Amino acid sequence: MTYNIRLDTAADGQNSWTHRRDFLIGQIEMLRPGLLGMQEVLPNQRADLQSALTGYAFVGGGRDDGKLAGEASPIAIDRRLFRIEASGTFWLSPTPSIPSTGWDAAYPRIVTWARLRYRGSKTRVLVVNTHWDHVGRQARAESGRQLARWLQDARRGEDAVIMLGDYNTDSDDPALADMLQLTGLRSAQVAATSTGAGEQPSTFNRFEVQPPAGLVIDHIFVSENVAVRRSMVLAQHLNGRVPSDHFPFAALLGLPSKQRGKGCT
Repeated sequence: MTYNIRLDTAADGQNSWTHRRDFLIGQIEMLRPGLLGMQEVLPNQRADLQSALTGYAFVGGGRDDGKLAGEASPIAIDRRLFRIEASGTFWLSPTPSIPSTGWDAAYPRIVTWARLRYRGSKTRVLVVNTHWDHVGRQARAESGRQLARWLQDARRGEDAVIMLGDYNTDSDDPALADMLQLTGLRSAQVAATSTGAGEQPSTFNRFEVQPPAGLVIDHIFVSENVAVRRSMVLAQHLNGRVPSDHFPFAALLGLPSKQRGKGCT
């Protein structure tokens, strides 16, 4: 699952974090995703999530210092399913190892990654979570190319690759198309053999229950050896209120398994 949880800001009034926190956490607990990539997570929100989501390990630092400061794009990993072998954070910029803003981006943008082992098998997973800039068109294009180069170096053999995130653009954007061509990844929404009932709604809802169509900016991309069995946008509301200005996007994936000779979900 990828979920932009919307940062905690008093400017949101009745949509601020304290009014929607329990609803949002309840959604995650209901689906219990094995891998959850989140965006716009401030330190107090991370503390709330870590306290509630027992059984998950959180990786990824904040964009201001690579530790806790600023918005983070952490990955929550179900410890029952995966063992973490390595993890890290880098910046989408010409200087990825230090806090920085790249190209024409309005804000610093980061990538969180983790190298995992699926428990009870020899299957390795490289999971990536990111949040691209909402203003800089060059920044989005360069971010895609940077991620493609990073994946080429980081992927080992037949690693399954799962890339989560808020890309602030739809799948028709050349920045995404170029990245997918360079990496060989594919959209889970497009590749799903079946989808949730009805037409999938926009993922960016602006705190509206029924947002305008065409605002699909949150994506899951996977490598060729990952089966996409189902995908859905969880467009859920409670008494006309939604838990974030984005709906979460989730996919049911089948991972390759060298040990058992068949996929594991």
